[in-house]
Amino acid sequence: MDFRIGYGYDVHRLAEGESLWLGGILILHTKGTVAHSDGDVLIHAICDALLGALKLRDIGTHFPDNSAEFKNIDSKILLAKSYGLVKTRGYEIVNIDSTIIVQQPKLKPFIPEMEKTLAKILEVNIDAVSVKATTTEKLGFEGREEGISANAVVLLKKS
Repeated sequence: MDFRIGYGYDVHRLAEGESLWLGGILILHTKGTVAHSDGDVLIHAICDALLGALKLRDIGTHFPDNSAEFKNIDSKILLAKSYGLVKTRGYEIVNIDSTIIVQQPKLKPFIPEMEKTLAKILEVNIDAVSVKATTTEKLGFEGREEGISANAVVLLKKS
C-alpha cells in the first residue's frame, strides 16, 4: 500500500468585530479572524496538509487570497475542493490529527462538532479526525490574543 503524510500550518490575526470560524463551525467570541476567506485556520491547515501530502503545493496556489472568487468564501468549500484533488489522484484519508492554538475562547465544548463537520466533508468516520486545542500560557501572539494558529497532519493511502 502506498502511504503519504502531509503537514499543514495556518495563522490569522484576530480582531474585534470579525467572525470566528473554526473546523467549519461559527464560534461566538469577541474577536474573529482577519482574512480574505472566512479565516478558518483549522480547515486551512488541513487543506495544506492534504495538498502537501501529494506535492500539490499549498492552499494559496489553488485558492489565491487576492482573487475575488474566494473573497469571504466558506472554507468548507475549500476543504471539499482540496480533498477532491486528493481523490482524483487515487488517495483517501486514513486519519487527521490537528491542533488549534489560541488563548481565548476555550474550545473544548466545540471540538466534537468540529470533528463531526470535518468528517462529513472528508467522507471519513469521525474516529479518523482528531481536533485538539491548546493555549500558549499567554506567551507569543496567540497568548496575547493577537492571533490564532493551527497545525494539521494527515495520512493518506492509495485507494
